[in-house]
Amino acid sequence: MTAPNELRLLPWSGPEGKPCYLKTDDKHGYMSRLADNIEAVQLGTAAELLEHALDALDDHDQGPEDLRRLGKELTGALRDVLRVATSRGHLLAVSDPHRL
Repeated sequence: MTAPNELRLLPWSGPEGKPCYLKTDDKHGYMSRLADNIEAVQLGTAAELLEHALDALDDHDQGPEDLRRLGKELTGALRDVLRVATSRGHLLAVSDPHRL
């Protein structure tokens, strides 16, 4: 049985932007693997956006609208990365409470 402190924060939001959690004893089940895969995509997207942002900031021909759009994309990616970090930090604390 999964204890309440062992809920996994999922890498997507529910209705109205509320966090979603997974309660399972199977860390290799379908939903856990789906969450792992989505987290990997989110981290990859953030890395690509970072590279794009570095290039855009060096390009003096970038207009304010382009930079605003990039800022919105970076904000979304940062939100996703923070959710992944929070989830993984919680999982580490649950698996080895003395590690943190």
